[in-house]
Amino acid sequence: MAKATKPADIRAKSADELKTMLLDLKREQFNLRFQRATGQAEGTSRSREVRRDIARVKTIIAETGVSASKS
Repeated sequence: MAKATKPADIRAKSADELKTMLLDLKREQFNLRFQRATGQAEGTSRSREVRRDIARVKTIIAETGVSASKS
């Protein structure tokens, strides 16, 4: 994911796609945090985008009532 995702695009996805998207975003967030901690981070704007995308996905999951498993 190169850019921040729009809420309309997220709402169009199925429950399984939302769970997969959330998992991918959390993995990316972990990798970005690790890069920042080791001094390899090029820029911090992607960290902000990922954090906000995670919030968007979680909000839409809560709105639709899809239970997201914690894995």
